[in-house]
This record gives sequence, C-alpha cells and structure tokens, in this order.
Amino acid sequence: MIGAPTTDRERLTVTLWESLAVLAAGTGAGAINTMVGSGTLITFPVLLAVGLPPVTANVSNTLGLVPGSLSGAIGYRRELRGQGRRLLTLAPAALIGGLAGAVLLLALPSAAFDTIVPVLVALALVLIVLQPRLSRAVQSRRERVGAAAPGNGGPLLFTGILLASAYGGYFGAAQGIIYMALMGVLLHEDVQRINAVKNVLAMVVNGVAAVFFVFVADFDWAAVGLIALGAAVGGQIGAKVGRRLPPAVLRGLIVAVGLVAIVQLVTS
Repeated sequence: MIGAPTTDRERLTVTLWESLAVLAAGTGAGAINTMVGSGTLITFPVLLAVGLPPVTANVSNTLGLVPGSLSGAIGYRRELRGQGRRLLTLAPAALIGGLAGAVLLLALPSAAFDTIVPVLVALALVLIVLQPRLSRAVQSRRERVGAAAPGNGGPLLFTGILLASAYGGYFGAAQGIIYMALMGVLLHEDVQRINAVKNVLAMVVNGVAAVFFVFVADFDWAAVGLIALGAAVGGQIGAKVGRRLPPAVLRGLIVAVGLVAIVQLVTS
C-alpha cells in the first residue's frame, strides 16, 4: 500500500487524498510526457511524498507510465504515417538502451547520474533553442558537398538514442527533451512528426524497463495502477493539445519544462 513508512515493518494505510494526488500526478505526467517529456518530475516527487522509498518509487513510476506512453503514441498516430522505417531503425537502440538503464538502476549508485543529468538536460535545451539554425546549417553543408541527408539520422542519431534510452531506463526525467534535441538537429523533419517518434521510443524504453522490473525489482501495485490510469488519460490530453501547438510554441514549452527540470534536479 502507498503510505508514509513508520518503521521497517509497518506502513501507514493509503488515504483517499494520497490516492487522488498520485492519480492527478499520473495524469499530468502522461500529458507532459506526450507533449514534451519530463513527466517523471511530477510523479516521482509525489510517490516519495506519500512514503515510497526512492528505488521503489522509481520502479513503480516506470511501470505506471507505460500506458501513458502507449496512449500518447496512439494520439500521435497521424504524425507517425510514413515513418515506419525510421522507427524500425531507432527502436532497437531504444530497446537496448532502456534495458541497460534498467539494469544499471539496480546495480549502481545514482551519484554519477545525479551529477551528469542536469548537464545533459541543459545541453539538450541549447540544442532545442538552436535547432532551426543548426538544421539549416547542416542542410546547407549537405547541399554544398552534394550529400543526401540520412533519412533515419545515421549512426550518430542511433548512438545518441541508445545513450539517451539508457538514461531513460535508469530514471527518465527529461528523456523526451534529449530525444527531441537529437532528432531535431539530425533529422530534416517537422517538429510534430519528431514528437510522434519520441513518444514511440519512450514507450519502448518504458516497456522494456517495466518488463525487467516486474521480475527483479520491488514496486507498489497501488501506485502503479493509479499512475497507469492517470497517464493513459493524460496521454490523450497531451496528444490533443500538443499536436495543435505551432513549432515555435512547442519548442518554447520544451525549454520551459526543461528549465524547471534542471532546477528540480539540482535542488533535490
């Protein structure tokens, strides 16, 4: 049961308000993840606040957000048309990276990741802000040398997605922002179609990490169920809102959420 632990053997019974708080956090996380990413920064603190230990909260959060990722991907299905080959190319990187990150969560201390994550998010935000200019510069250079743009981002994007997915399997906050930054620079593609791919890759990472955690990690079924229900609803809300945002507004939202993520990661 969710509740603030009192001793090693005793836990308080979950209250109605705690349940509503976790459900609301799941809804908000599902919407934010679909539009931008960083929904974990909503759910994870709430799970800690209601009494779950950090690793249990992280695992429960990953399991609960899987339906939200699926819901968001379904909501963006129109933008996924024509991107099947791209997904088949990048999904293995997400799968391998997500599994590696899940293993690292149970095998390694978090100190190294806690130090580097704010830096990664900050770099991703810089790439998001500069993405239109960088994309034009990359495209101009390709035209000068007569090289065609790799439709799937080439080895550089595959490697970037692999590493970002390892981080996603480990914790996941701002994973979507890193995905958006990488694909925004390395793919000559509309930002909404990139966002659609981001949602599928996040679903792969959450899914493979969840399957791993079910067999080897401790988690709280009440927390998982509440987050899953909220995230599934939030994914649809996020898709309806996010796909209507102009590219500049969507980039601005990504930057705003990313700055909040950095502050929370640094001060937590």
